[in-house]
Amino acid sequence: MERKKEAIGTILAIVTAIISGFSIFANKFFIINLDATVFTAIRAIIIGVAFLVLSFIFGSWKLKENKKINWIYLLIIGIIGGGFAFLLFFNGLKLTSAGRAGFFHKTLPLYVTVLAFFFLKEKINIKQTMALLLMIVGTLVMVSSQIPFGEMWLNPQTGDLLVIGATILWAIENVVAKKAMIKGEHNFVVSFARMFFGGVVLFGIALITNKIGILVELSSIQWMYILISTLMLFGYVLTYYWAIRYINVSKAASILLISPVITLIAGMFLLGEPAPLLQLIGSAIILIGAYFIINVRSEFVRI
Repeated sequence: MERKKEAIGTILAIVTAIISGFSIFANKFFIINLDATVFTAIRAIIIGVAFLVLSFIFGSWKLKENKKINWIYLLIIGIIGGGFAFLLFFNGLKLTSAGRAGFFHKTLPLYVTVLAFFFLKEKINIKQTMALLLMIVGTLVMVSSQIPFGEMWLNPQTGDLLVIGATILWAIENVVAKKAMIKGEHNFVVSFARMFFGGVVLFGIALITNKIGILVELSSIQWMYILISTLMLFGYVLTYYWAIRYINVSKAASILLISPVITLIAGMFLLGEPAPLLQLIGSAIILIGAYFIINVRSEFVRI
């Protein structure tokens, strides 16, 4: 049974990585002429409602041993992961290239692994440690590459910092989400909290900054972009939080490192984004590390 769950969790994480690779590239194209706050708020609320419906259909609010719902964890997940992290990421994505944003986002396992080791007591074996060291080297090589300013990446350095900030917030949220599941919360409930509460935060920010009026000004094309992006994000949240229910969150996050290859190639050929040699070398090193981590077996935690 444990091996079956390990296999299911690993496959779900790989599917998440594929969705992520395409979605970062697509969202770079979608976000250019859209306000990042309104864009992320609409998606979050729609997906949050969808997971709320799913959680009731599948009886996900029933906890083992009659434990109470931990609203503190759910609120932290939503505010940090579904709210401020998305705000930072999409504002950063408007300023940097999709390829760079994709790779910086995939430094997520570095932060998740450290946090999971200290706060979830996940065991990190030698193989996983060596793989992570490879990823760190690859990330440093990739960060050292520079790209010139362009029409679709107006300020790469500032954009990079915003994306890195978002990634650190997502790492914190990942660990809190895994902790909530260990305590008995269903992945549908966690997904609902992440998106719905995050959407409320984002709509609040849009209201404070007088951006709510943008909603009535959106064109049919822009609504189509939002819908496509929403479907992609729904698939990402569904598969990823399902995956970390079955495998270590550090392993699931590491598998996401597959996705930058898709983002980089799509950005190069479809948006004409630059791909410096150092970025290509760094990405290759990162992916070698990811290959080893995929074969690492999680320390199974009963939930």
